[in-house]
Amino acid sequence: MSDKTANVDPSEIAKFDKLASRWWDKEGDMKALHDINPLRANFIDKWANVAEKDILDVGCGAGILSEGLAQRGANVMAIDMGSEPLQVAKLHLYESNLNINYQQSTAEALAEKVLNGEQNTFDVITCMEMLEHVPDPQSVISACADMCKTGGDVFFSTINRNPKSFAFAIVGAEYLLNLVPKGTHAYEKMIKPSELAAMARKAGLVVQDMAGMEYNPVTKQYTLSDDTSVNYLMHTKKLA
Repeated sequence: MSDKTANVDPSEIAKFDKLASRWWDKEGDMKALHDINPLRANFIDKWANVAEKDILDVGCGAGILSEGLAQRGANVMAIDMGSEPLQVAKLHLYESNLNINYQQSTAEALAEKVLNGEQNTFDVITCMEMLEHVPDPQSVISACADMCKTGGDVFFSTINRNPKSFAFAIVGAEYLLNLVPKGTHAYEKMIKPSELAAMARKAGLVVQDMAGMEYNPVTKQYTLSDDTSVNYLMHTKKLA
């Protein structure tokens, strides 16, 4: 794989490989992903109307969002560089009876195939909770833009970088409430909305909307809100 397509951190891949067998335990280490999945899918479907659309899920892990979109009638292709989560994703299709095309690939490698005419472009691309785990998020965002049809939608979600997000997403979520495994996130890799918007613009994407995801420790529920200070979603469009 060329340097252009090798935008991976082996330690991050190993981290999620270790969690692969527990990915579909809705009360286990990935409970937070299961809890926010309806919010993510609703946000995407609201703006992109995913039924019968060709969708690419970048950094799919074991397929939680991929299955959520397929359940809504989307034609889903999903990529990840973790071999163990992908194996779990493929096995889970026997339980869900869904049709998803899982492939081990980086976004950059697949984008090269698109640009070379070996792979069609996509109506919708999603890249959720992934940008904070790669060495060069701009490279992923640009690859997503290259793979999206003109007029198509690209969705991102990640974690803001500020004292509040450190307190909530790392200290609170990882060490106090045990919502996600310890060591899942590194503060220096978190991305401010202004930074993500700038990277999207550099890739030729136009920001359409943003929403925050808030967790209530009393009700133990997540909701969408206007507060993007910790977790947030961003909807962009490729207009030209």
